[in-house]
This record gives sequence, structure tokens and C-alpha cells, in this order.
Amino acid sequence: MRTFRQAASWGLALALAAMFIHLTLHPLPGPVAGEVKFFDAPGDHVVFAALAQKSGITLFEPAGRFVAGVLELVAAILLLLPFSRRFGAVLAVLIFGTGLGLHLSPWLGREITLPDGSSDGGTHFLVAVILLALSLLLLVVHPGKPRTSRVLTPAQYWRQA
Repeated sequence: MRTFRQAASWGLALALAAMFIHLTLHPLPGPVAGEVKFFDAPGDHVVFAALAQKSGITLFEPAGRFVAGVLELVAAILLLLPFSRRFGAVLAVLIFGTGLGLHLSPWLGREITLPDGSSDGGTHFLVAVILLALSLLLLVVHPGKPRTSRVLTPAQYWRQA
């Protein structure tokens, strides 16, 4: 059972880290304009430009976009290290929970208007829900440290410490 939990933990961590890197750096050739946090021109990112425009808070674009990108890269690094995976999963839950909350707010909405004037059909919202679920699942599946179930006498406890 522990082997399955470790394999599932690695699979979920790799998937989440790959998604974080895809959302911030987009290492693949030919990235979609308005989707990459670090390499889009100021005002070009679809989500953060919509947040800045509808809320009137100009800090969302580009400062909020860069802060979110740095947090996502930190979470990706923490997810890849087994001893910090649980903290990375908590950070991922906070990131995707915030994204889901913004999608449910009147500022962003479930459907985002793309630069060509069409709607994304709720794709960004669905991705946020799925990644939040994967992050929560990682919190449950990650095995952590093995625990002993035996009860120690006070003398055994003090010798162990």
C-alpha cells in the first residue's frame, strides 16, 4: 500500500509541477499569446488583464501576474522534493483556491473573453477546478513519514530522545 501511495504521490506531484511550469514559463515552442505569465507583454495576459480591467485594481497586471508566477514556481520546486511535497501541495491548494475564488467573483467570471472577442467556454475555470482537486488529492495520498504504532514506556521514550 505504501508503494502505491508513493507512486501516486510522485505522479500527482510531477503533473502539478509540469502544469505550474507550463503556466509560468511555457517551455514548448510557439506559446499562445496571453497565456504565459512571465513572457507576455504588460497588459497582454488574458486573466490578469481582465481582472485589472473589471476590478479597477491596476496591481493585478503586471505585478500580480509576476507574484503569482513566482509563487507557482516555488510550489513546483517544493512539489518535486519529497520532504517538502506536503507544503508544496498546501501552497498549490492556496494558489488554485484563490484562482477558483476569482473565477467565481464578478471580476473574472467562469468564462473569460479572449483577445479575439470570443469566450473560452469556461476552460480556465475547469482547469482551476481540476488542479485544485489534484492538489487536495496529493495532500491525502502523500505518505509522509512512517509512524510507529507501538506505545513506548517512559524509559524507552527518554532513551530514544
